[in-house]
Parts: sequence; C-alpha cells; structure tokens
Amino acid sequence: QVQLVESGGGLVQAGGSLRLSCAASGSIFRLNAMGWYRQAPGKQRELVAGINSGGGTTYYADSVKGRFTISRDNANNMVYLQMDSLKPEDTGVYYCAGGSRTFGSPWLSRFWYEYWGQGTQVTVST
Repeated sequence: QVQLVESGGGLVQAGGSLRLSCAASGSIFRLNAMGWYRQAPGKQRELVAGINSGGGTTYYADSVKGRFTISRDNANNMVYLQMDSLKPEDTGVYYCAGGSRTFGSPWLSRFWYEYWGQGTQVTVST
C-alpha cells in the first residue's frame, strides 16, 4: 500500500510559479507511472502531467506544455510538479496519483491509478 501526500499549493499571481511536492509513504519505484491531476470547480478531474517509473517518459496536457515540468525522485519517494507562468485557468485542486498496472495507459484514464493523495489547492489570481 502506498499513501500519497501533496504539498506546495497556495495563492499566486498570474505569471508566478509554484512547486508541488508529492511524498509517498512507501516505495514509488514499483509504481509504473505517477501523475498530477487537476480539478477545477464544476469540472472533471483532468490529467495535467504524468511520468513513467524511470522518468524517461512524460506526458503533459496541451494546456500546460512548456509551462509545467514533472519529475520524480525514486530514491526519496517524491514526485514534483514545477508550475511556471501560471494562469488563472490553472486554478484548482491538484492531486498526486500513482499506479502499478502493467496494462492500459496511465495517460488515458484516471481509473488506471490506484493511489491518490488528498489534494492541494492552487489559486492563481489575475
């Protein structure tokens, strides 16, 4: 069992930066993929960034490409999301997710992920 805890959210002005952290209670090395999801008020939860177990493959939603960077530190069981050039539409609750499935794609469905954190609020003001 893996428990995930997010931190680093907060209030930032448009154009600013935040770095989200996800700390895992167990080893994330065996998790085939980790992802950061975002849920804005009244909207479905969406994948904004994902990374495979070795860190060599990443996924970004079109809306965040070039502004967000996902990374993972397997030795310390951490996953990060560096968010730059933030926009008001980036506002939402950000969730860290992890999964160990060997079938399906972690980039296509949130149901691929087995483990979820409680989320951290990010608010970007104009």
